[in-house]
Parts: sequence; structure tokens; C-alpha cells
Amino acid sequence: MSVDHAQEAESSGEEQAVSTLAASVKTYAVAPGVRLNVRSGPGTSYGITRTLPEGTRVPIFCQTPGTTVSGYYGTSNIWDNIDNGEFVSDAYVHTGSDGYVADRCA
Repeated sequence: MSVDHAQEAESSGEEQAVSTLAASVKTYAVAPGVRLNVRSGPGTSYGITRTLPEGTRVPIFCQTPGTTVSGYYGTSNIWDNIDNGEFVSDAYVHTGSDGYVADRCA
């Protein structure tokens, strides 16, 4: 096997691992008609890093308590970590539960 073929084999294995990981991450729908603010921490006092468009689905990597928010799905103090340093209020995410659906953030 040439060096070129070895690099191609490594690349396709890495892509497959990323695809498998992406396929195994569960996503949840943001409330209908809502453009959801993403914050740098678990509360309304943290800065807005971006706004998600209507119809977005988000992964939940972990959850943590924070500011209590009243939203589309009720009132909750649970915040969902959707990316590194990015949080959304669980009151706007359809998880099918009033409690935690993921591990607590460390």
C-alpha cells in the first residue's frame, strides 16, 4: 500500500467515526415558531452568542440548573448545553420530560 492509499484509508475511517458519532447524538425540537437565544452560560444574565432559527433541532450534551425561565413548554430552571459554551433554556426545547434527560454538566 502506498503512502497515498494509507492516508486515504485513514481519512475515510475518521469520516466514518464522525458520521457514526453524529448519527448517535439525539436531537430535540425547539418550540414551534420560536427563534431561540443561545447564551454563553446557563442563565439570562449570560450574553447571547447567537440566535437559532425557527424549526431548529438541538443536541443536548449535558444539562445544568440556572435561571428559571417560563417558556413554551412550561417553567424550568434547567439549561441545555448544546455546544461548547452554548446553552439554551429547556423551557423552549421539546424533550418530553419536565426533568433532566441528559447527564448533569460537570
